Amino acid sequence: METCIIKSPLGFTKIVGDDDGISQVTILNSEEKETDIIPIVLEDCVIQLQEYFEGVRTQFDLTLNPHGTDFQKSVWKLLKKIPYGKTRSYLELSKQLGNVKAIRAVANANGKNPFWIIVPCHRIIGSDGSLTGYAGGLHRKQWLLEHESPYKQQSLF
Repeated sequence: METCIIKSPLGFTKIVGDDDGISQVTILNSEEKETDIIPIVLEDCVIQLQEYFEGVRTQFDLTLNPHGTDFQKSVWKLLKKIPYGKTRSYLELSKQLGNVKAIRAVANANGKNPFWIIVPCHRIIGSDGSLTGYAGGLHRKQWLLEHESPYKQQSLF
């Protein structure tokens, strides 16, 4: 497995992967040393994340190699289908999976998503429209949703 650390507008990001694909992209809650030389197998992921933060990429085209249960993988697959700039609720995902009682299990799988931003768990909100738990912190979730919003808030001054 190859690893690199890059800096994003929201902090340092760790990327892990090999020839079989990317297995993890996580936001770190500490300052880290950026990787000087990006491993070849991670270059495309780094480029696509940079494009996302620059506002020129709305979809990721990467080979992912997730490690998780079949249920978690089914939730992550649904998350990938949520369009850029749109949100869904845990209830909506549960319904898509065919089990409205699976809300907690869906939320748990969402929280274990190993692909920060790439599998957009930040697009999941409460049924009432509220921001709900987010492993990267609610301030990052809000930033990501505003970044993807077609309605940009402009400064008055």
